[in-house]
This record gives sequence, C-alpha cells and structure tokens, in this order.
Amino acid sequence: MRRLIHAPNAAIAQIWADLLCEAGYPTTVERRFLSSVAGELPPDQCLPELWVRHDEHHAAARALLAELAQVPQRRWQCAACGEQIEGGFEQCWACGALMPSLLNS
Repeated sequence: MRRLIHAPNAAIAQIWADLLCEAGYPTTVERRFLSSVAGELPPDQCLPELWVRHDEHHAAARALLAELAQVPQRRWQCAACGEQIEGGFEQCWACGALMPSLLNS
C-alpha cells in the first residue's frame, strides 16, 4: 500500500476513495477519526489519508485525482427559469434544466 494524498476532511476523503475504487484503483481511507485528537497531536498529522492498495496503481490514481481537481468553473443563466448558475454545475439547481451548450451536443 502507498499513500496518495491527505484529504481536508473525512467526507471528502470517502468521496475521493469511492471515485478511485470505481475507476479500478482499490483505495482505503486511513486516519478517518484522528481529527478528534487534534491539539494533542499536530493538526497536519490528523488529516484523513488515502492509500492505494496496489503500488502499481499509484501514478494513475494520482493522475485521476489531479484531473478531478480541474473541474471547469462557469457562469451561465438558465434559459428555462432565469437562475444564475456559478461553479462547475452543468444543470440548473432550481429547475433541473441542462446548461445550453450541453443541449446542442
């Protein structure tokens, strides 16, 4: 097993681990509950960690995490309801309509 990365919190760590597992890179979350002792231990040593089970998957798993971190940020207005959408969203959270550029593809 090899450590991939520290996660900011347990929820994000589990999401990342699930995505990596779905991509075929078996991953575990370690130090999940260590945040409760932050203060007795240095805080940077209490963050959850992702560990890939097979060493040969390490480079590909890191590349996938880097790719997932590059979500395009957009600002668009929903044609159906007029809601202003910001961020990496491709669907209106108010009415569920798709971003106009996705309708044309």
